[in-house]
Amino acid sequence: MLAEVIEHYTYDDYKNWEGDWELIEGIPLAMSPAPTKRHQALAVEIIYNLRKEIEECKECEVLGEIDYKVSDDTILKPDITLTCNETNENYLRKAPEIVVEIISKSTAKRDEKHKFEIYEKEKVKYYILVYPDDLIAKVYKLKESKYDKEGDFTTESYTFNNTTCKVTLNFEEVFKRFR
Repeated sequence: MLAEVIEHYTYDDYKNWEGDWELIEGIPLAMSPAPTKRHQALAVEIIYNLRKEIEECKECEVLGEIDYKVSDDTILKPDITLTCNETNENYLRKAPEIVVEIISKSTAKRDEKHKFEIYEKEKVKYYILVYPDDLIAKVYKLKESKYDKEGDFTTESYTFNNTTCKVTLNFEEVFKRFR
């Protein structure tokens, strides 16, 4: 998938590194520079809105950046996840139900192609790409092992029906502070 490298790294290497990294098929990828203020503010709005939706749901939780250990040589750091019935405290072991990536210029290709393919293969039910400059969210739903684009959302709401706890995300509410 990615270019060949001389060294192949695993989770045992990764967990000892300083700074923020992702590991895709043994290839280390730096997560720098740090996300912009707008990126972080959008993440907070999405987390807040999702958290309100699952207030009564005891099986699910919304998390900011956390390690998702796909395999021993692939560890991703989604911006936001909605995960249900996850028992590991150190990192996610099973596919989240919803993953949100807020697109940065430095990580756009990784989020739109490489991570898209990994989340699809791992059967993440919903993948959302948020474009902070355009205030658009592209929602993809897993159907028969492939992502199907549900649409581009700017002011609409979207209900995630295929999750443990029914969740609706109101994109008007998410984006209103940035208009």
